Amino acid sequence: QVQLVESGGGSVQAGGSLRLSCAASGNIASLYCMGWFRQAPGKERDEVAIIDPDESTKYANSVKGRFTISRDKARNILFLEMENLKVDDSAMYYCTVGPCSAMLAGPRHLDVWGQGTLVTVAS
Repeated sequence: QVQLVESGGGSVQAGGSLRLSCAASGNIASLYCMGWFRQAPGKERDEVAIIDPDESTKYANSVKGRFTISRDKARNILFLEMENLKVDDSAMYYCTVGPCSAMLAGPRHLDVWGQGTLVTVAS
């Protein structure tokens, strides 16, 4: 059973930076993708960034050039470096792991999620 624990969220001013971490425990298949999704109040959970087993990355258009996803395979930790944060980035951020095909299909196809970490960006 895989467990995911996010950390690093907080409150920042617009233009600020945060680094999110997701510690994974359990048996993670080597061919699985890992990713970050976010959900603002009253909105659907949306993809933010995905990293595949070969370290290729995919970003939502709204975060390209500002966010960087990376992973430490040896320690099973996923990171999300967020820079130049905007008010619209405010949301609960969730870490997930699963087959890449499922991750690309959308959050409803994924079964393993962390508890989330809250990011609030003030203007």
